[in-house]
Amino acid sequence: MSFPAEAPRERPRIYFEVDDFTFPPWIIAPLSDARVLNETRSLKEPRVRDTERHFKSCRTLVDFDGPGDVDRPANWSQSKRWTIVASTSLMTLIVSFSSSVWSSTVPQTSAEFHVSQDVSLLGVSLFVLGFGFGPQIFGPASEIYGRTRPLWLGMISFCVLQVPLAFVNSITGALIFRFLAGVCGSAPFSIITGLYVDMLDPVEMGFSMAIYIAAVYCGPACGPIVGSYLTQSDLGWRSTVWITFVAGVITTAMAMYATPETFQPVILRRRAKRLRLATRNFALHALSEEQPIDLQVFVRKYLTKPLSLFMQEPILVIFTIYMSLAYGILYLTFVMYPVAFITLRSWPRTTGSLPFLGLLLGIFIACIVIALHSHYYIRGKMVARTLRPEDRLPPMIAGSFLLTGGLFWFGWTSDHHSSWLLQTAAGVPLGCGIILVFMCAIGYLVDVYLADANSALAINTLIRSSVAAAFPIVGQRMFRDLGLRWGVSLLGFISLALLPFPIVVMIFGEKIRGWSKYAATP
Repeated sequence: MSFPAEAPRERPRIYFEVDDFTFPPWIIAPLSDARVLNETRSLKEPRVRDTERHFKSCRTLVDFDGPGDVDRPANWSQSKRWTIVASTSLMTLIVSFSSSVWSSTVPQTSAEFHVSQDVSLLGVSLFVLGFGFGPQIFGPASEIYGRTRPLWLGMISFCVLQVPLAFVNSITGALIFRFLAGVCGSAPFSIITGLYVDMLDPVEMGFSMAIYIAAVYCGPACGPIVGSYLTQSDLGWRSTVWITFVAGVITTAMAMYATPETFQPVILRRRAKRLRLATRNFALHALSEEQPIDLQVFVRKYLTKPLSLFMQEPILVIFTIYMSLAYGILYLTFVMYPVAFITLRSWPRTTGSLPFLGLLLGIFIACIVIALHSHYYIRGKMVARTLRPEDRLPPMIAGSFLLTGGLFWFGWTSDHHSSWLLQTAAGVPLGCGIILVFMCAIGYLVDVYLADANSALAINTLIRSSVAAAFPIVGQRMFRDLGLRWGVSLLGFISLALLPFPIVVMIFGEKIRGWSKYAATP
């Protein structure tokens, strides 16, 4: 007699139910499981009968207790998730503020350290260059160790580096600490977007990214204003470092208190570890623990693949060039504005920093546009299941016109015969255009490359940060040689040459993606 072959059985998954099990206090994590502590009736050793009921199988894989598991970040309360968004965005604001505040100290630091202003301006360039190298470290680390550990390591290091910078007595030491602070301070830029993806739906992402973008780009606009008043006061230029230190410590502490781990593989690994200790069943494990880190895969994914992708993908190359221009112009404004209002119009340094408020207003408007576009347009496309990567581009097209027009507007109102109000107003389309071009391009690249988006953004970040780091130094000399009017106009002509590209991609995007080896299929 023959019997039918037994169908292979799926390995049973063990789900932990809070109401049926309690932990001893030493295996409860302080933040992510505070909720568990509140829901358990008492703290005592695991009951034997519960252990036997839950863990009869020796082959056990720890997973979430279904879609409604309270440990899933997407199931956290709205107040908790938006508190995380607010605290981490505020923390990021301090880093971006620090990137530009040094520009207001250039006259004082160059005089104190007996170097030219071009050399002192390297404090801005090297900080931005650090933004390019840091993500190559923190990005991969966030996928191995989770979001919070590398994030807090980077931010704590950023704060600590402010202390020796405040006491430095040579320009060499100042530039070294500025570069290292840029590397460490890039942790939020590398990790926070992924942290939001872990816990927010696509529509909520639109609003959260608007808040985050405002923090990332309003910081650089605020830096010269605050820095000018501090530097010109009796406190001196070192007070800009101390205020960064104090604000960084406070906001980092707030974010650490509010933000538990959000990366699901790490959450499950920690849950499996607690259950192993609680039950003495050492077969319990998370799926990610079955997949040890492969050095070859790591090197290929994070080191060689980004460069390979850049060499083979024209879409990535053109978007990176355009984003580098927009990002570089943002940091070039820290040279443009002092030349326009302090050198040419002979304003005091404190008053000469106030026109940055026009740029700040443009950034705010761009953030609102991105939020509204995500809420009304992208959400409608998602409901209809017709969302394409090209649907991210309409605001970028508008931003291309604003960026180009803002550059010519600023350049051709730079002489003292033109009203200062006209030139200040040019900052509104300029700031709005920079953000719309930059952020919509990032959204497009993520949608196009999907599984390879990390690699695409890694090489994109390295290149655009390197280009942006060079802009203040090159711009200083360009304005001396060409004058402000024609120097800014040169950038306007470059922007004008790139303007048709997002329009072409909007119209022929599906066909262009069809030629690509790595892009999402049309």
